[in-house]
Order: sequence, then C-alpha cells, then structure tokens
Amino acid sequence: MMHVFVEGVGLVGPGLQGWAAGRRVLAGEQPYRPAPTAVGASDWLPAAERRRAGTPVKLALAAGLEAFAGAGRDAAEVATVFASSGGDCDNVHLMCEALAGPERQVSPTRFHNSVHNAAAGYWSIATRSHAPSTSLCCYDASAAAGLLDAASQIAVDGDPVALIVYDHPYPEPLNAVRPLGASFGAALVLTPRATARAIAVLDVAFVPQNAAAARMDDPGLEALRTGVPAARCLPLLAALARGMRETVMLEYVAGTHLRVAVGPCS
Repeated sequence: MMHVFVEGVGLVGPGLQGWAAGRRVLAGEQPYRPAPTAVGASDWLPAAERRRAGTPVKLALAAGLEAFAGAGRDAAEVATVFASSGGDCDNVHLMCEALAGPERQVSPTRFHNSVHNAAAGYWSIATRSHAPSTSLCCYDASAAAGLLDAASQIAVDGDPVALIVYDHPYPEPLNAVRPLGASFGAALVLTPRATARAIAVLDVAFVPQNAAAARMDDPGLEALRTGVPAARCLPLLAALARGMRETVMLEYVAGTHLRVAVGPCS
C-alpha cells in the first residue's frame, strides 16, 4: 500500500468547468447539467506554441495548472505523470488522412504533436519545468495506471508528483471503432507528507483480483465515467469532493484493480 496526500485538484469536462464548481456537483450538492467542454488556449504558452497546441494539450494544461494553483506549488519543480488513452486524436485522424491521400505528406507540426508525450512537452515549455516527466497509455485503464505510477514514484523517491489525465474524442471514422464520449481532463498534485495545503490522504493499493468498479450515482456522470477513459477517475474525485472516509475501486487491467482509501487529513 502506498500513502500519498492530495494538495491540489484540477478538473475540466462537460458540465464540470473547474474544481471549485465541479466539486459541488460531484459531492451531490448541485445537479449535474451536461454542457460542451470549454477549454481555451493557455496564456502560459508562447504565441507560436499556443497556435500549435491541440485540444488534448489545452485540457492537460488547464487541469494541471488549476491543481498547482490549489496546491500553491511551483509547477516547474514537481515531477509529472501524464496519462491518456489516445493522446491527440485530431492529429491522428489528420495524419491518417494525409497518408491515405495521393501525396502522402505529413505536416512536421502534426508529426510533432502526434507523439504521446506532446502534452508533457508543452507543459515543460509553459511552466519552464526540467523536472522528470512520464507519459503513459493503458487503454481504458489509463487513469488508474497514471495514479499507480505517480504513487509508486512518491513511495520510491519521496518527492511530490502531479498526475494529469486527459482524453479527447476521435473524429469519424475512427470514432466509430474507438468512441470517446467527451473531452475531459483532471489533475492531482500528490505529496509524500501532509502539508498545510493537503486536503485528503490516499492509500493506494494494487489488488491482483477483479472487483466491481466504483460507479457514479448520477446517470449523466456515470455515462461520462464509462464513456471517457480519463473520466474513470470520477469516483475518486467525487470522494475527494465529499471529504469523508470511503474506499474507491478503480478498474485496472487483466482482472485487477486499484483500491484507493480516501480520507481527510485531520
């Protein structure tokens, strides 16, 4: 079992614009009203990179920077874990389209943005970070894989780590075979020790057995959870929003899961 503390949370998704407003919805204090995800270009990026950044990068930056604002930490000094099921799906579509055409010429900018650690690269430019960064993909279990990696790094190194998860739908025809229901991003700034900014403690354990995944009570939020791999973390975010002691099961791979015990710091 790995013991970590949550200092900051970031959230951007359909009807969940920011943690301050989204936490009230996730805690059941306000009804969930789905709405298109609104995310703009980040002022943290230079003009050239701002023009090139796609929606996945914008999601990652918006969620990550909100989490660091809540934590009151310098993003340049903290290691990061980026987790996404598909990366920049718009770019994948356009590159496949170009390769299927007669010219078969791929834009260098599109190729640059197609790599799975593109969001990490833009993050390092925006925050001027030289801290270690990991970018991973684990299909529908990408959010759980990111949390497991971040908690493992904290357990081994004893330093804070930020987890940033994000997903964005593919255009057709790829959407027909890999549908992702919406654009969604979330972030947690995690630390090895309790601080004045800490809002919760997590005990994260890998369990090599199958278990029923935690679900959302609201049908709209449950549809979001099941429809977007990055949103599989919604039950964990809801537990943080409620601020009580509870255990959340997150599905992992091959019949395994993560058991996350959530509790207040005091």
